Formats: sequence, C-alpha cells, structure tokens
Amino acid sequence: MDKQEFTLDDLKRILIEGAGAEESVDLDGDILDEDFEHLGYESLALLETGGRIEREYGIVLDDDVLTESNTPRALIDAVNSQLGETATAA
Repeated sequence: MDKQEFTLDDLKRILIEGAGAEESVDLDGDILDEDFEHLGYESLALLETGGRIEREYGIVLDDDVLTESNTPRALIDAVNSQLGETATAA
C-alpha cells in the first residue's frame, strides 16, 4: 500500500471547505511559514480543519497538534507524522 501524504494543496482545500478564505489573503502565495492568524484562521477554524483532516485521513490528532501548529508547514508535518505512524502500525 502506498504511503498517504498530506500536502499544502490538501490543507488549502480543507481550510476553504471548512472556513472559507479571506479576500485579502492569497492562499496560492508562499504561505507555508505564515502564521494561521495572519492568514485569517483562528482557533475555531483550525479545530474545524483538524476534524475534517481526521475524518478524511482516518487519523486522530492530539489536541496539542492544533494548538501548537501555528503555520501550514507545522500542521502538514504533524499530519504526515501521524499518517506515518498509522501506516507503520498497520
């Protein structure tokens, strides 16, 4: 079975589906290291995003993942780490 990977495109899609996008923010720009708050996503939007990621990818994210992942890069890395652990356990 191929290893599943969570990408920036996946994150952008899920963010937009769950919380929309602010008109003043270009999600197609270089956002990997931008703070989520700067991108217009606060804690409630990130909780919704986390729930969508869990359902879509069949993983469980620790509460700390969403509170400590302040940038898209950090969240993508955390999700991929969890996906790797899930694949190893299977």
